[in-house]
Amino acid sequence: MATITIRNISDELVDRIKRLAGQKGISMEQEVRDLLQKRYGQRDEVLARIRQRAEALPMESESRVQTWKSEGRP
Repeated sequence: MATITIRNISDELVDRIKRLAGQKGISMEQEVRDLLQKRYGQRDEVLARIRQRAEALPMESESRVQTWKSEGRP
């Protein structure tokens, strides 16, 4: 596992994180890990689902799309 150091965080933000962690009964470090996982951990899963759905869509030829554009279709 990697370790990161974050500098220059405002006292107010640190207090807020500590307060939230305390309400959950976990450490501030665990609260930050949870926040990072929630924000960034699921990104790859979401992108994989988007790619999977996009691959299932029917492909239209470029000439057909150009025809639609010339007809004013959105």
